[in-house]
Amino acid sequence: MTSVIAPSEPERAALVVDGRRLSFLDFGGSGSPLLALHGHFGDGRTFARLASELGGSWRIIALDQRGHGLSDSAPDFSRTGYVEDAAAVLGHLGIRRAVVLGHSLGGVNAYQLAAWFPGLVEALVVEDIGVEVEGDLSFGLSWPHRAPTRTGLLAELGSSARHLKDAVREYADGWGLAFGPEDMVASQRQLNGDHWSDWLASDCPALLLRGRRSTVLSAEHAREMAARRPRTRLVELPAGHSVHETVPGEFAGAVSRFLGSL
Repeated sequence: MTSVIAPSEPERAALVVDGRRLSFLDFGGSGSPLLALHGHFGDGRTFARLASELGGSWRIIALDQRGHGLSDSAPDFSRTGYVEDAAAVLGHLGIRRAVVLGHSLGGVNAYQLAAWFPGLVEALVVEDIGVEVEGDLSFGLSWPHRAPTRTGLLAELGSSARHLKDAVREYADGWGLAFGPEDMVASQRQLNGDHWSDWLASDCPALLLRGRRSTVLSAEHAREMAARRPRTRLVELPAGHSVHETVPGEFAGAVSRFLGSL
């Protein structure tokens, strides 16, 4: 039996693409590579629990996507830009083939990577996002740019604060968020649309994970996605849109079972 080396603290690394810094976390582990792509407002740290649960059986590489976390913003938030960033990270690390997991925004990026660069993607895990996307993040434009204290910033964020605690950063001029709300609005506009052709373009094994209380991916749409794409397994868990955060153990269990079947 091959021994598995459990991951320690992740290594923070970066590469430069078109003059922009792309930062990522490498959780190590002795297993095959898994590239993890977060959703809007997030960063790679959101997959720390998954890396811990998998125990080093897979090498989790979690990207801070353009305009998020410690990665630089970009001139655009196009579909091509996001997908080429993901491919660039794999190329930088010398990874020729990986499982790609994505939540929300990251889920579309994942299945488009499989469609456009099929040789790079061994399998897909898509968390709570469909192929007919229509969203609006303009509510974030009312969030404060800076506040004198972390507590003050969270207070000004109101009910949104519980979703944004991990995105709070201290800057030279006060406390703010690790992304520009205007960038998120632009990114969502580029994400919106009909992506059926990309979803159906690849034939690698896929796990589609849906939160049963999700307001983003309906049960009917998820069932249609699974029915129309060969080698696609649908699993629903007792959560809303952020399944990996709400039920991390069950999420990791579903992912682990899928990975074990490859």
